[in-house]
Amino acid sequence: MKQNTVFQDILRYFSGEKVDFSGYDLDICNLTEFQQKVLTETRKIPYGQTITYAELACRIGKEGASRAVGSALAKNPYPIVIPCHRVVSASDIGGFCGETCGEKVDFKRKMLEMESEALSTDPKLRD
Repeated sequence: MKQNTVFQDILRYFSGEKVDFSGYDLDICNLTEFQQKVLTETRKIPYGQTITYAELACRIGKEGASRAVGSALAKNPYPIVIPCHRVVSASDIGGFCGETCGEKVDFKRKMLEMESEALSTDPKLRD
């Protein structure tokens, strides 16, 4: 059986399918050790769920480093595959791809809504 390419999986994701991107080897060696830890932990956030920047900081053992976590996420070279859109601020949606307002943040909101809607209409996706 032929394995999908990352591009095919991204298309499947945007068609509303739950896609597991964890099997892709991603080159993040050009990032700092801290940024790599943030992105590696971000890959573990399940489809349809969100965590806060503060929670992500705690998960990597850097309590109080919420802003640094946000900065690391802004360096994500593989948005969608590394689901940085699932990290939100404690008070609102937070930023996406280095921006805190505008079209990219609207796109983040739409992805979160899509995941939430998919989970609510198809209980099998919760597994």
